[in-house]
Amino acid sequence: MKSAWDKAKRPLEFLLWAGVLGFVFLRLGPQVTAAVGVGGGDEPLSVGAFTALDGTEFGEADLRGKVVLVNAWATWCRPCVIEMPAFQRVYDDYRDQGFLVLGVSRDRGDPSVVSEFLTRKGISYPVAMAMDVDLGGITEVNTLPTSYLIGRDGTIRHKVEGLYAGPALRMAVKRLLAEG
Repeated sequence: MKSAWDKAKRPLEFLLWAGVLGFVFLRLGPQVTAAVGVGGGDEPLSVGAFTALDGTEFGEADLRGKVVLVNAWATWCRPCVIEMPAFQRVYDDYRDQGFLVLGVSRDRGDPSVVSEFLTRKGISYPVAMAMDVDLGGITEVNTLPTSYLIGRDGTIRHKVEGLYAGPALRMAVKRLLAEG
């Protein structure tokens, strides 16, 4: 004869697995859809200005025709720091083909702290402090890291909240660059 626990165990296991799979889908779903090109948005990116820490200025004309990853991050955000080397590798591999990474630091305080951090980590793609960016409000995020992948047509094609895996980004960038 089965005890009450034995009777309740199967439904509880099912609920536990459903919760785990739901969490995994919520975290990996946006990356998978970006990598294979399913779904995504078509909202145009509104660009005002972007002034990188090194003084380089970017505007809408500088982004036109490029595939752009806008990444909101912070030096104290562990997942942000983990994904940055992969962003750098993809940037190095595809920048000559029209790929650009724009990092937006959500750190507060002295920008030199962020510059020194980037130098230590070997990050060379353009990074600005959030207060020096006008990208239509997309960097006003509640979750760090948050990444927006913009197509050559200037529309926000994909949004990934949380860690963006390098292989998924690479697939998405290759696909978007091949679109023309």
